[in-house]
Amino acid sequence: MMEINDKLLDELLSRAETNERRRVNLDLRNGNGDTSQRMLNALQPGTQVPIHRHTATNETVILLRGHVTELFYNEKGIECGRYDLNPVKGVYGVQVPVGVWHTLVVHEPSVIIEMKDGAYVSITMDDIWQYE
Repeated sequence: MMEINDKLLDELLSRAETNERRRVNLDLRNGNGDTSQRMLNALQPGTQVPIHRHTATNETVILLRGHVTELFYNEKGIECGRYDLNPVKGVYGVQVPVGVWHTLVVHEPSVIIEMKDGAYVSITMDDIWQYE
């Protein structure tokens, strides 16, 4: 059993603060046989999340703490959607459709839950936007 509480979020954000990537994640699966993808992702301002996509699954992003902006892009790399997630304003999450290019900007120390369908599959270089 694991309780997701302020103490856990504080610990993850503290680890993210000293991590070179300015973020850390915590796998929430129940073991290697669990074919879902669920994780907490603690994010500090300054972390760089490349524009990417998931070609085989939707992604659900729920913000537990902080303030982030989720950005969506079309196939030409033009921004086509922007969602400001902020629990203080009553906006908690967003559903990212399969194949949609996206990233997020972290405005303050934040923790999100990310959930995807199926077993974990790492994204390939074809799924990371190549800036021209």
